[in-house]
Amino acid sequence: MAYPSQLGFQDAASPVMEELLHFHDHALMIVFLISALVLYIIVAMVTTKLTNKFLLDSQEVEIIWTVLPAIILILIALPSLRILYLMDEVNDPHLTIKAVGHQWFWSYEYTDYEKLRFDSYMIPTNDLSPGQFRLLEADHRMVVPVESPIRILVSAKDVLHSWAVPSLGVKMDAVPGRLNQTAFITSHPGVFYGQCSEICGANHSFMPIVVEAVPLEHFENWSLLMLEDA
Repeated sequence: MAYPSQLGFQDAASPVMEELLHFHDHALMIVFLISALVLYIIVAMVTTKLTNKFLLDSQEVEIIWTVLPAIILILIALPSLRILYLMDEVNDPHLTIKAVGHQWFWSYEYTDYEKLRFDSYMIPTNDLSPGQFRLLEADHRMVVPVESPIRILVSAKDVLHSWAVPSLGVKMDAVPGRLNQTAFITSHPGVFYGQCSEICGANHSFMPIVVEAVPLEHFENWSLLMLEDA
């Protein structure tokens, strides 16, 4: 999860987020190189009194500064399109979960089970246990098996919401009357935090998302306990 004065992204917890981090570094390196070249040209033009008459009207230079940006754009666009298609791919999910946004909490329904559904509210600050995070902890976590393709169906009951977990590389709008879908695979066990990322009213900041990835055996035990309590 994020920490104070953090400048970069959160640590990746899914293959898609790892790809996004690599693409970010790739694009940022191109931006740094372009910025350094432009800065050098500006400094050279300001500090030198010499003028190259062959550069004032040169067809070769015009070809270079037309073709080179096109090549740079291709180097950025190709990996970007690849990741876009990877993020949109939903291949044979092992588990489907429906997440519905309300003002101001989330409800989860495990559609592969008959009665496995629950609401997830933020834990008030006064009720937090030592080590829990303010404004990020929920009374019921969305538990998923690790290293399994998970499909999330996202919708809303009242107004626009957005289901987002940065470390998993997932962000999907929750629109009333519409069912959007996304997918992710957790690469290791852990607890991953997110929040509603669409301004949805007075308590927009108080509807956190907590995803807990556990081994398959632990997930099966958890689902049995939840079904017994239902």
